[in-house]
Amino acid sequence: MTSETTTSSRLVEFDDAGLETWCDEERFEVTGERIAEYAAATNDPIEAHLAGTVASPIFGIVPVFEAMLMPVIEVAPMDIFGRVVHGEQDFHFHRAIQPGDELVSRAKAIGYTSKSKGTTISLVIECRTEAGELVNEQYLTAFFRNIDAGKSVGVEAPTHKFDESLRAHDPVAVVAQHVDDDQTFRYAPASGDPVPLHLDEQVAKDAGLPGIIAHGLCTMAFASWAVLTEVADSDVNRLKRFAVRFAKMVFPGDDLETRIWKVGSADGVTTYAFETVRGEDVVLSDGLAEVAD
Repeated sequence: MTSETTTSSRLVEFDDAGLETWCDEERFEVTGERIAEYAAATNDPIEAHLAGTVASPIFGIVPVFEAMLMPVIEVAPMDIFGRVVHGEQDFHFHRAIQPGDELVSRAKAIGYTSKSKGTTISLVIECRTEAGELVNEQYLTAFFRNIDAGKSVGVEAPTHKFDESLRAHDPVAVVAQHVDDDQTFRYAPASGDPVPLHLDEQVAKDAGLPGIIAHGLCTMAFASWAVLTEVADSDVNRLKRFAVRFAKMVFPGDDLETRIWKVGSADGVTTYAFETVRGEDVVLSDGLAEVAD
């Protein structure tokens, strides 16, 4: 998803008939090699991920990548796609992805909401095995900057707002991270995301950016291994939910820091809030992780 720098607002009619309609199913065969490639492309330090024996959590985007784009096209007109950015991503895990999985994914738009600075479209994505076992559910929020749909229809994705009162206490963990100069060139093939804003300096500058930007989901993957290593014994099977809002762009060469706060425990699950920052800038906000005890 790309963005443009214009600040003018525009009234656009969205197509309600595109809501609650599942897209065609997309199939994906998981290999240990692809799991390992994704882990290496996200600087993941967890041995099981690097060895390709179990997938890291954000690898879950790879099998659904084609399916997740289709419902947006069914609701929003094509001529405004220059204004869309990936707003939020929220994974609900039923089990970890493993080598040999034959996965089937489908997605649908469940609603859109007109807000003061633009309009969001909320999607739900299902990823199952061929036998029908639910592997994960994902909620994606696409944000069309300076687009006014004139109304709100359907429902929004589940909330995961950061509780600002947590800042009264020190985080339980702080993890320093670095975005490599070649990060986007490794992440693009590993994830299957070929968007040129991440790979072509001139395309990025033509879009009004200072240069190529890191993939938001790559930054999300950084945050996921920070959480796993610090509060989940590096065990992806314990992660039940992981959600963020993409707040600011990240660039190759950036130094980041993921800060994690404990929120509380209930029914065998501990909830954590987190954010990823670059200096004073929050690049991933409203982070939420639910970890089985």
